[in-house]
Amino acid sequence: MKQPPVWAALTPIAFLIVELFFVVRFFGADAMDGASQLALIFAAGLGIAISMLVCKNKWSNLESAILENIRSIGSAVLILLLIGMISGSWMLSGIVPTLIDYGLKCLNPTLFLMLTCICCALVSLLTGSSWTTIATMGVAFMGIGTVLGYSEPWTAGAIISGAYFGDKMSPLSDTTNLAPAMAGTDVMTHVKAMLLPTATVYAITLIIFGILGVTQYHGGDADLSRVTEF
Repeated sequence: MKQPPVWAALTPIAFLIVELFFVVRFFGADAMDGASQLALIFAAGLGIAISMLVCKNKWSNLESAILENIRSIGSAVLILLLIGMISGSWMLSGIVPTLIDYGLKCLNPTLFLMLTCICCALVSLLTGSSWTTIATMGVAFMGIGTVLGYSEPWTAGAIISGAYFGDKMSPLSDTTNLAPAMAGTDVMTHVKAMLLPTATVYAITLIIFGILGVTQYHGGDADLSRVTEF
C-alpha cells in the first residue's frame, strides 16, 4: 500500500484529539458510556477516507491490513477478557474481606505503605492486570490503611504504584503483549528491555514509601469495626 504523507497521517490523530476534547467537555464522567467509542470510530473512518482518496489505496488492501492487525493483538484481547473476570469473582467469594482481616493481623503497620506496594506488584505480576489488582487487593489495602490511620491518598499511591509496576512487567498483561506485537518482537524481549529503568524507579518508590510509613504511623490500636465501611 502507498504510504500517506505526514500531514495525512497526522490529520486523523488531530481530529480524534479535538473529538475527545468535546466529548469530555460535554459528557464529563459519562464519556466512556459510548461517546468516546463513537469518537474513535469517526477518527478511524476519517483515516480510511484519507487513505482511499489521497493515497489511492484500495479497500481490499485496507481490509487485509485491518484483519492482520486484529490477528496480531488477538492474544492480548483474550487475556484482557479473562482477567476481567477475576475482580467480580473475588468480590462475590469474600476474598477481599478475608484479605482485610488477615492484612490487619499480619502486616507490619510501620512498613504498611511499602508492603502494600510490594503485594500489589506481586498480584498484578501474576494476574497481568493492574485494574483487577486495584479493584481487589486495592480495596482491601484501602480499608486496612484507613483503619491504621494512614492518609488515603498515600495508601492509594502505594496501591497504584505497585499495581502498575506489576502490570507493566507481567508477560500476561494485555498492554505488555500488545506493544511487542505491534513492534514485531516477542514479549520477553520487551520485558527485558523495560526491566532496568522500571525496576530502578520502583526501588526508589519503595524507599519513599518506607520512609513515609515510619513518619506517618504513630501507633495505637486499630478500630476493626471501621473495616465494614469497605
